[in-house]
Amino acid sequence: MSKMNVLIAGATGYLGIELIKILSKHKKVKIKYLCGNSSVGKKITDFDKSIKYNLPLITKITKSRINECDIIFSALPNGEAQSISKNLKEHNVLIDLSGDFRLKSSKEYLKWYKKKHSAVSNIKKSVYNLPELSNLKLKNYQIISCPGCYPTSILIPLVPLIIKKIIKTQNIIIDSKSGYSGAGRGVHKKFKDKNLYESLSAYGITLHRHNSEIMQELNFYSKRNIKFTFTPHLTPMFRGILSTIYIDMNKNINQNKVLNILKQYYKGKKFIKIANKDTFLSTNDVIGTNKCIISVCKSKYKDKIIILSAIDNLIKGGSGQAVQNMNLRFGLKENEGIQ
Repeated sequence: MSKMNVLIAGATGYLGIELIKILSKHKKVKIKYLCGNSSVGKKITDFDKSIKYNLPLITKITKSRINECDIIFSALPNGEAQSISKNLKEHNVLIDLSGDFRLKSSKEYLKWYKKKHSAVSNIKKSVYNLPELSNLKLKNYQIISCPGCYPTSILIPLVPLIIKKIIKTQNIIIDSKSGYSGAGRGVHKKFKDKNLYESLSAYGITLHRHNSEIMQELNFYSKRNIKFTFTPHLTPMFRGILSTIYIDMNKNINQNKVLNILKQYYKGKKFIKIANKDTFLSTNDVIGTNKCIISVCKSKYKDKIIILSAIDNLIKGGSGQAVQNMNLRFGLKENEGIQ
């Protein structure tokens, strides 16, 4: 198999930089274009000096550059991948790290993102894919939508338990804490009054866009409407997510049963690790990796359980998962190029 040409749009953002680091070592791809509208003509090393590879200068994204490539990764703000999708030819595959194609309904997109979807006809050409929860034939889709970082840390531990119907689904409480890189390079302007380096801040209560994605997927797997409360927090660290999930168990279900179901479901999955029960997780356990580590912890109440889930938001919650999807789409080993 000859190398596939890749274009990375949004190359200078936090996710774009991580994509470059992974794809530069990938044996099956060649980075042909790095694109970023506000940094044309600059070197990628101006944004991250740890990148040592000989890479092209940053250019504008154009139709011709899109069509010269096999794969387009979009790490651009919401709305931009919709525009890119309109310029795809038959041979192009778009892998999107934004929220543009995560929701199956354009009405839901308008509700949560407060803007009309500009490529509604392309929604049916897209697929939402969290690799460990899917057995879809990705070759049937031209647009692959990668899950958000918070939903990745939440869906991986919850979905197997919902499928097995061992937990109650009307009062799931999710408390998630993320490094500030999850808000992108504009985080310092967006949260300029939050004292990012020394304080912990709750935000987006009831209104965070990832609510819609979590709801869509949990309802899909449960075949019913699930009720959950999701509260995200911004923490004084650069990267990583730790989600703490509080669950009511069904009758005759205990901690060991939950643990065994997760172990069985993710057996053989290279990037999922189920820790020993009652392990206290840290984001430090996953930084710089494509892993999701899950710990099942007992509560002081017999009918309740606490699940901890840790990921690196920039890798498993972003670039690493995107490359996983690329590998699966083109029939490569799922972990090809991912350290």
